[in-house]
Amino acid sequence: MRELPLGHPGTPDLRSPARFLLWVARGQLGTLAIGILYGVVWMGTLAVVPALVGRAIDQGVAEGDRAALVRGSAMVMAAGLVTAVAGILRHRAAVVNWLTASYRVQQLLVRQAVRLGGSLPRRVPTGEVAAVGSHDAERIGSAMEVLGSRLAGALVSFGVVAALLLRTSTTLGLLVVAGVPLLSAGVGPLLRPLHRRRARHRELVGQLTTVGADTVSGLRVLRGIGGEAVFSSRYAAASQEVRAAGLAVAKVQSLLDAAEVALPGIFVVAVTWLGARLAVAGQVSVGELIAFYGYAAFLVLPVRTVTEAADKFTRALVGARRAVEVLALQPELVSGSSAQEPPSGAALADGQSGLVVEAGQLTAVVAGVPEEAAAIADRLGRFADGDEVRLGGVALRDLPLEVVRRRVLVSEHDPRLFTGRLGDELDPTGAAPPERVLAAVDTASAGDVLEALPDGLDSEVAERGRSFSGGQRQRLVLARALVADPEVLVLVEPTSAVDAHTEARIADGLAAARPGRATVVCTTSPLLLDRADKVALVAGGRVVAEGTHRDLLDTEPRYRAVVTRGEEP
Repeated sequence: MRELPLGHPGTPDLRSPARFLLWVARGQLGTLAIGILYGVVWMGTLAVVPALVGRAIDQGVAEGDRAALVRGSAMVMAAGLVTAVAGILRHRAAVVNWLTASYRVQQLLVRQAVRLGGSLPRRVPTGEVAAVGSHDAERIGSAMEVLGSRLAGALVSFGVVAALLLRTSTTLGLLVVAGVPLLSAGVGPLLRPLHRRRARHRELVGQLTTVGADTVSGLRVLRGIGGEAVFSSRYAAASQEVRAAGLAVAKVQSLLDAAEVALPGIFVVAVTWLGARLAVAGQVSVGELIAFYGYAAFLVLPVRTVTEAADKFTRALVGARRAVEVLALQPELVSGSSAQEPPSGAALADGQSGLVVEAGQLTAVVAGVPEEAAAIADRLGRFADGDEVRLGGVALRDLPLEVVRRRVLVSEHDPRLFTGRLGDELDPTGAAPPERVLAAVDTASAGDVLEALPDGLDSEVAERGRSFSGGQRQRLVLARALVADPEVLVLVEPTSAVDAHTEARIADGLAAARPGRATVVCTTSPLLLDRADKVALVAGGRVVAEGTHRDLLDTEPRYRAVVTRGEEP
């Protein structure tokens, strides 16, 4: 299934939830049409079965015509076979429509997450994104399921039954024609409060999911500071709010469910009673009376289908509103369109800080305030816009983001691993030769981690790499950055979680592993600084001194204070 990127003219209309649902439906018109066809055949055939039964009784039983009885029985059997086959195909199409809609929404959300990049967590809580991708996508899929399988069949079968009844009895026909729409409209007053309460419940569920995800991800820290009880009580309070909102939804939902059963039941009683009176008066035959009973029992199905469709579309509108809020977000960074790509080996310069990164050098950035070094790293990788950041004289903001990401890689301080095969984790593109992967593991001093795994690179990484220690994750993330082998590699505190001996091995191998490439390390580690070709001291967001580590220790008191933490070397 091909998806167009967000922003393309063929992508969803995000002006309203209803327009978004319409876009989803248009994207799968083929499967919806097939499902509607099967649904019409399935329910339409069910609708004519009572008429066939009544005719067989009148002609075959009442009149004693055995041949007519056999023909009538054969027609009922044929209708049953058609119903069975159409029902199977309808159900298959319904599942396809449901899954297609759900997965298309999830694909859009994933594509939007990639498009927004690091700005997404700052603008939408993680729990909200997860809830939209699961609960809301499923609700939209359910709406497409009922639309593309049963709703059209319910409307067509209602028309078939009304026509058959009008042929037999004008009174019964008019009762059905007028009664069924009135029954369907009878649940209308319940939909608005149900929609409002569901929207509130959905909002609280998103907040609760965020609190839960935040608590689980920081459980180790919470235990360390004794904050488990506080966060547990916070989750319990949020859970009670969700519970109260859920009960409010349930009150209206219970009325809707009761109406779905009671109203069709009352209608069945009315049709049956009126048909019986007509039979007693001699206005209809025995077969027609039995057909009336069949019609009355059958009409429960289309009436309940219509009310169910209203219920599911109410749920889908709530889910679509949350999905639209996420999909309508615009990236903080706009991709440039310059066709002038700088030559390989060009210097990367940050005019705001005065830092210049030369090819073939290991450049270290030292800052007394870690956020200042991190801000420089963000600008160098264009995770934050800087008007004066240039690669070979070309402003980064003028280059397409794809070019910037290919040539400049920023490995952040927080080591993140993803679930899957370790080899795929270290080389996501699968383009690196095995020897480069192993060399990167060796440079990152992660050989012991690999040896401890039962299947080596084929071992499965647990969620967020929780089976590894902090130092092991940090070394594996460093190996992943080295495997990518970008033109400019920016590392933010790459050895903060490892011991001194491991850090020394990494420092010795880092520069040698990237000949002719530019490497920037934001760190205050003397072991890394001593191996750097150039060290830049940053204060107040500007480079205030440059030189080698030893020269700066001798000549720059501010540098000495940062690196030695105020102690004499």
